[in-house]
Amino acid sequence: MRINLRRVPLPRIMQSVPRLEPGRPAPDFEAPVTSGEIIRLSKYRGRRVILYFYPKDDTPGCTVEACGLRDHYDRIRELGAEVLGVSVDDSESHRRFTGKFNLPFALVADVGAKIAEAYGVYNAERKTARRVTFLIDETGNIQRVFDPVKPDAHSGEVLDALKA
Repeated sequence: MRINLRRVPLPRIMQSVPRLEPGRPAPDFEAPVTSGEIIRLSKYRGRRVILYFYPKDDTPGCTVEACGLRDHYDRIRELGAEVLGVSVDDSESHRRFTGKFNLPFALVADVGAKIAEAYGVYNAERKTARRVTFLIDETGNIQRVFDPVKPDAHSGEVLDALKA
């Protein structure tokens, strides 16, 4: 039996940006957040950033994850970090989600999915971001990648990583 090893292009859903690993620079971005202001990731240099990607506002797993980070937000800040949530939802959806659950951190509107694509977490089939979190150090480099993420345990994992 002979196997043909010719190159077959992967379907679009299987193609992805190479996974961003610890030690690599975190891709900078500029995008609107919940408040309506435009932020740049690079403005957070000097602080650690919990950049968490999630599929959709106000859905069960995303709500559990966001509320866990909300409940530990003061401690996260004490440990020198800021939280930014990213999904492909728009700013109005983010405002409703933030208001409903009293989220104290900014949610980034990645409507064109450019940020999710740059971080290699865009799910083209579902047209959402995958649930992945990046801990970015003070110099703008990726310190740790959380993948997979369990929404109900994630805030504790983040705290442990910040304490390490």
